[in-house]
Formats: sequence, structure tokens, C-alpha cells
Amino acid sequence: MSSQSTPGPRPDPATIDSIPDAARAQLAAYIEARRPEIDAIGAPVTTALEHLADFVLGGGKRIRPLYGWAGFVGAGGLENSSEDPEAVLRAVSSLEFIQACALVHDDIIDSSETRRGRPTVHRAVAADHRDRNHLGEPDHYGLSAAILIGDLALAWADDMFADSGISAAAFARAREPWRGMRTEVIGGQLLDISLESSGSEDITLSRSVNRYKTAAYTIERPLHIGAALAGADEQLISSFRGYGHDIGIAFQLRDDLLGVFGDPALTGKPAGDDLREGKRTELLSLALADADRSDPAAAAELRAGVGTVDDPADITRLADIIASTGAPEQMEQRIEELTRSGLAHLDRVQLPESVKSTLHSLAIRSTERRT
Repeated sequence: MSSQSTPGPRPDPATIDSIPDAARAQLAAYIEARRPEIDAIGAPVTTALEHLADFVLGGGKRIRPLYGWAGFVGAGGLENSSEDPEAVLRAVSSLEFIQACALVHDDIIDSSETRRGRPTVHRAVAADHRDRNHLGEPDHYGLSAAILIGDLALAWADDMFADSGISAAAFARAREPWRGMRTEVIGGQLLDISLESSGSEDITLSRSVNRYKTAAYTIERPLHIGAALAGADEQLISSFRGYGHDIGIAFQLRDDLLGVFGDPALTGKPAGDDLREGKRTELLSLALADADRSDPAAAAELRAGVGTVDDPADITRLADIIASTGAPEQMEQRIEELTRSGLAHLDRVQLPESVKSTLHSLAIRSTERRT
């Protein structure tokens, strides 16, 4: 596909708020440009593409393109590089395909029913199969097709990034963080399911999941990629990565709290979904350690119930046990500490005040209380 075939709103350097809509337009144009080759393969593949398009375009905050763009602008990319801003926007927008792959596959792994308040991709595909009275078992077909839809998203992330129109030099600079990001998110997911299957309560490993499954590919690496596209020096990249590491982990800790105590209207998932799925989060490790000291019977009940109960009343009981420990307060304190340390990284380098303000605002937006 030509790097010049994806028209859409140009990013407005004056405000980060223009980037989500501009990124969505780039993604929509990219999907349309690839549609003819998909249609040529056959109608069932076109149907699968519709599910991918609905997922990619139908929701999400475009956090990764936001941070990718912030990294580029913060490194002086608009003033000091020869890169076409629209090509850079296409490049950072491709991060949404990485996100799509991760979430589609994550929902399969977790047997999730909903995402963003809508049926997950594997459930939506299964419903189509059932409605059309096709042969075979609908749920198995839904899983099989969704795995391949996620694979297609990962392949298109690479394609969109490589064909974005950025220069060969910029592509070479961004290749290392791009390659690292893909390995980190898959490795983090593998670590996550391993901890669930072993029933691990190792808080160090839970923190590694937070780092690699979420923080790295959500904030740290997008900033790194954007800065690399602009030709940033190692000092600035190090500061951006330090910010991304801390704010990314704080973001995940907030998500862990929402996974137990969040309002489904905000999370798009059933209440207590992490408890139902048996997620071995830092919150759970802290709660179990606290309950072991203060209420061993409650600790035993929590251990026995996580990942095995499904009744809403039982989920509420487990959430109440966690709430009765000091774990939620410890999580809030750690989120505050990580947010402060993340923002402090920005004070160690020279940044335009507008960029520093934007990164500060994004950090607060990513980690603030939503319960």
C-alpha cells in the first residue's frame, strides 16, 4: 500500500486532544486501503475484517498514539526533524493494531464476555456463526476466527508502521523499541497466564506482569518510539522511558483496582472480573499477605475463591475481603508515589512547557481515581 493513500485530519501540533480523532481517521483509511486484497481472498475473510474494523475503530482512548505523538513533539520532531508529521501520525497510529491484537487474544485467554461494554470479538464471531446456522460448534469457531483476527492485527501493525512514509533513517532508529515492545507485551502475557496457573503470590512477578504486559507497550515504548522518530538523544529517551515506566505501572495498578471495585459502566466489564478470572495482581498479593496476618480464615476464603467463583454474591464477598485489608490503600499510595516519580523524570531534561504540561495531564488522566 502507498504511504500516501491514507488521507485524514492532519494532527494539530497545538493540542494533544486532536490526536485520538486524527489517529482513528488514519486507521480507518488504512483499513479501507487494505480492503480490496481482503475482499479478493473471499467473503468470509471480509466478514472477519469487519470484526477487526469494528474493534479497532469502535472504541478506546488512543493512548498509545497519544504518547507516540507526544514523544515525537517532545523531542523537537516538528521543529528539528525533516519527518512529515502526517507520516509520523500514521506510524504511531499503527500502535492501535498492536493493542487490538493484545486485547482480542487476552479476551480469549480470559474467556471474557465483554470489552468496552460490547461483546468480545470471539463472542461476536460466535454469535454470527449461530445466527447463520453454520455447521460446527459456534464457540469453537469464534475462538478460532478471533485468534486469526488478532494475528492479522499484529501483521498490519508492522505493515502500517513500515509503510507510514517515515524516512528510512527514522524507521531504523525506531526499529529497536518497536521490536522490544512486541516481545515485551507477548512475554508479559505469557508471564501473566503462568502466574494464574501456578497460583503465584510472588509480588515481584506480579510487578513484572505490570511492567511488560501493560506499562511498556502502553506508555514507555510509544514515547520511546516517538522520540526515536524525531532523532532524540539518549538522555531524553531515558527520561521519557523513566516517566513511561512509572506512569505505565501506575496506570496498571489503577486498572487492577478497577478490576475488583470498578463500575461496569466505566470499565465495560462485569464487576469483579479480575477475581472471576483469577488474575494474580499486586492488589491480590498484598491483600493475601495482609489477611494472613490479620484474618487467616478470610485469607483462606480469598485463596480458595479467586478464579473459581462465578456467582455475583461470591465475587462481592471476595471484593469485601480485599477491601477489609490494607491493600487498596497501599495501592493508592503506590500509585501516588509512581505518579510523582514519573513526573520527576520530566524535570531532568529540557522540554517545551507545552509538552511537559501535556505529559503531566496525560499522567494524571491515566492514573486518577475512577471509582
